[in-house]
Amino acid sequence: MSKKINKILLDNFKTLVGALIIAIIIRSLIIQPFYIPSSSMEPTLLVGDRIFVSKYSYGYSKHSFPFSPPIFKGRIMHKNPERGDIVVFKTPADNRTDYIKRLIGLPGDKVQFISSNLYINSSEVMKSRLSTNDIIFCGKKKIDVFTFEELLPNGKKFITVYSKEYTFQNSDPFIIPKNHYFFLGDNRDCSKDSRFLSSVGYVHKDNLVGKAQFIFFSSDRSIGSIFSFWKWNKSLRFNRFFKKLN
Repeated sequence: MSKKINKILLDNFKTLVGALIIAIIIRSLIIQPFYIPSSSMEPTLLVGDRIFVSKYSYGYSKHSFPFSPPIFKGRIMHKNPERGDIVVFKTPADNRTDYIKRLIGLPGDKVQFISSNLYINSSEVMKSRLSTNDIIFCGKKKIDVFTFEELLPNGKKFITVYSKEYTFQNSDPFIIPKNHYFFLGDNRDCSKDSRFLSSVGYVHKDNLVGKAQFIFFSSDRSIGSIFSFWKWNKSLRFNRFFKKLN
């Protein structure tokens, strides 16, 4: 009897280990879920969104794997990201914390803010005002913003918001080093990103984790947790389920 029980336990253990290995492979090489904890990418990404990030889009580095093991140097099967991609990366400050921002500057680019307008290589990024009376979150605080559609040099369009107070107006030129990238949040006046050189700054290609593809689930935790099923009609953002990211 004990041998039979031991065999059942051993079989269950093997099944569990096998499932764990498959999950790690999928998470490391194919696709990984992420939770959006801040408002820095509003209105594109809201706090409470859960997204899938493709791990194969830019190739693989040690940061593709759990706990970033030093199993190899550099990046293998490397593919260059495109300007305008929404990217998850390890912040250079500690090489551990995951950030998600929009890729704006490529290696060799000059990026600068002049009178709250974004310039890439001395050319102003075109933007069209969509609204003058929107309210959006900056952390837990609500702020009045202008909403724009921006057009990058490669034709990529997306929505950004700027505080009506334009708290970030002017900057020195940012010259993007070789093998590095420059990222901004879509919520321009409420984002810690590459403009802040001591905390984020230029991001090395090896720190790229993957490309954000789509939102698979979204809930407003200020209304109720996902376990509060009696509030689902208000807390779940059904219109954001399986929304492709631009």
